[in-house]
Amino acid sequence: MAVIHHTTLTPSKLELLTSWLPTRPWYQAPGRRPELTKAGGFRLDDPEGEVGMEFMVVNDASGDRPVSYHVPLTYRGAPLEGAEHALIGTGEHGVLGRRWIYDGTHDPVLLAQLLAVFRGDAKPQHQNESDTPDPTVTRSFTGTPAWGPILSATTDDGPHGTDVVVHTAADGEPGERLAVRVTRVLRPGAEDAAEARGHITAGWRLPDEAEVRGVFAVVRDV
Repeated sequence: MAVIHHTTLTPSKLELLTSWLPTRPWYQAPGRRPELTKAGGFRLDDPEGEVGMEFMVVNDASGDRPVSYHVPLTYRGAPLEGAEHALIGTGEHGVLGRRWIYDGTHDPVLLAQLLAVFRGDAKPQHQNESDTPDPTVTRSFTGTPAWGPILSATTDDGPHGTDVVVHTAADGEPGERLAVRVTRVLRPGAEDAAEARGHITAGWRLPDEAEVRGVFAVVRDV
């Protein structure tokens, strides 16, 4: 289980995201500087204990109406080779030292664990507490997943989400191709889950403190 260190990160995650979000095609207030507050999320554990993974929600009050963004993040103790384009920034962690922070949709460790959640082989963890599963994060899946390790993945950002086409292995041979849609602009309800083989649903807080739930990710056959 990952250990959550209650310490500082300099610059903070919100400061890094303030610079990074406007560069994304799904950012809803072009030309405006984000005004961010943390609104919820959850974590996943790396079986190897090396990579931190957080599915973070932030509310942005800079536009005509508040927008809730879903940002999967990975935290690494060294650069991820070939992922310079996915680097959000670096920060000094009060316990662990220099951390490289990536858009998790480009990180193979996060993608593997996200598929493990769909399979039911990994349990979402509380965002702020060590060794604490988060039962409010739910998953569904239709059928029996037959995919194995990820052979390759192609990530593409759209106006509302990030699509990742994943090529998997099965019994040492090329297996299924899957399309994972990571919702970026969150909205309460079950939209984007239609015709999906599986989806992951979680909650977050709106700026008025209302507690809502929505779809964070779906998986479909290709």
